[in-house]
Amino acid sequence: MVHQSFLIALSKNTLTLCLAPKVQFFEWESLPPPGISWWKHFENEVPRLASLGCTQVWLPPPNKAMVKEGRGYDAYDLYWDLGEFNQKGTVATRWGTKEEFLSCIRTAKSHGIHILIDAVLNHKLGADRKERFMAVECDPDNRLKELGPARQIEGWTAFDFHGRGETYSSMKWNQSHFTGLDWDALARKKGIFKIVGRGRKGWSKKVDGELGNYDYLLGIDIDFRHPDVRKDFLAWGPWVLQETGAAGFRLDACKHIDHDFLREFVKTGRSTPGFERSFVVAEFWIDSYEPFFTSSVSMFDVPLHYNFHRAYKQGHSYDLRTILEGGLVSSRPRDAVTFVDNHDTAIGCSLESWVGKEFKPIAYALILLRPEGHPCVYHADLYGSEAISELPALMKVRQQQAYGACTDYFKDNQNCVAFVRHGEASHPGSGCVVVCANARPGERAFTKDISVGQEHAGSVWKNVFGEDAVTIDDTGKGNFACPSRGISVWTRDI
Repeated sequence: MVHQSFLIALSKNTLTLCLAPKVQFFEWESLPPPGISWWKHFENEVPRLASLGCTQVWLPPPNKAMVKEGRGYDAYDLYWDLGEFNQKGTVATRWGTKEEFLSCIRTAKSHGIHILIDAVLNHKLGADRKERFMAVECDPDNRLKELGPARQIEGWTAFDFHGRGETYSSMKWNQSHFTGLDWDALARKKGIFKIVGRGRKGWSKKVDGELGNYDYLLGIDIDFRHPDVRKDFLAWGPWVLQETGAAGFRLDACKHIDHDFLREFVKTGRSTPGFERSFVVAEFWIDSYEPFFTSSVSMFDVPLHYNFHRAYKQGHSYDLRTILEGGLVSSRPRDAVTFVDNHDTAIGCSLESWVGKEFKPIAYALILLRPEGHPCVYHADLYGSEAISELPALMKVRQQQAYGACTDYFKDNQNCVAFVRHGEASHPGSGCVVVCANARPGERAFTKDISVGQEHAGSVWKNVFGEDAVTIDDTGKGNFACPSRGISVWTRDI
């Protein structure tokens, strides 16, 4: 049995050792404390994160953005400028300089924490000059439907990288490297424009089928079938792992990227000496997953997140017995990166589906203390005025107690579910009991008769979030209580 701080993810050709739980260490509006960069802020927090059992962190995109305060998803010099060159009016990115980035990674690794690079591969923004070329306007709701004949347009598609020159990469980007854009500067018109002309292949066919064809998302859409594009990206993947010492990637916006290229990108990264076991998680924001991804990379468990959101919105009417149904954690637990919220689901963000504070203790108990999946904790839930007070304790229980086989008690009441981790002999005193309830506030507390195992007979289990205790009887059973709305977590008193 593997220590609960570690998770194993399988791919077609690789057994990958992954470190968990993960923490997403940023929010959409994140800014550092006064006087230091975000990278330095993270470096200062490394000891605390390590003490909570965190062994992998997803940091924001480190690449130069189109504007000084850009978050990196507005990628300009997509990866070769990590805060090193004076471009777009700044040397540092929103998050800090390259030197500070490398320093925080070194500090994290010294504490047993490994870093995931947020790879924004899909598009570019902030071109250095405009070009004229032929394009066809497409229906925004059906990109396969053309709204008129091809005509000349003008787009911001030329990237010269004057600040970086040819350091690291000599490639200069132009309209031939893209499939489409959303602004015709000649007509001063917004729309979805597919670049056409001799040798052009149109939208990639190996993308998600939403809106007819979901190759185009935003900005200037990259054509991954172009040989120069593939060469540059496939060189960047190994370079950035070796340059930074990061442990793998979070792949942004995968439903919009040519799947053949993604497969090649992952394979190339893992062929880099020393990175054969690199961890890769794909953002693929749909309710069902293509076999390619679940056989080569991990996936964010979007369906489980939506279950949490519905449970929060529906309150006591939600049947907690169904909370795991449909989630990737149930069908492919070794591929599932489970999460409660992230920077896209927050209120006012592009995929708003926020899980309210009153339900989050239940959601985090389910992803942190069960054996399935790779749990990822969101920065906003661990820091600041809206932090979840129970979260640090749940992370510590995962680190110290959540071992062994898991038995569910999900059947008898739609408003109260429970499970027990039976512990392992190799971790004396391990094991935990978790009870979750979503009844109306103020209703009578729930109790569950739970068998922790006869080997625990006579032991005393204490409530992590209270003063009460349960003594296990001669048969290995105990009666564990939970408030009408919330969680109780019980561990052996040793």
